Amino acid sequence: MKYSKIFQYAYIVFAALFIYDAIAKYINTGEIVYPSILLAALAIFMFFFRSRFSKKFENKDNSK
Repeated sequence: MKYSKIFQYAYIVFAALFIYDAIAKYINTGEIVYPSILLAALAIFMFFFRSRFSKKFENKDNSK
């Protein structure tokens, strides 16, 4: 289960990188980079999805 926690927080790191990329490109060129914004939103969604899924999985193991 330790690996799932590591990957769960890796999604936040990737979201921060994609947000940084979108902001840097917007400042330099003035263009809105939709793929980076969408990937950041997906990474944030996956973080919350994985955290909720892992909590449900832990609760299922504890009830046995």
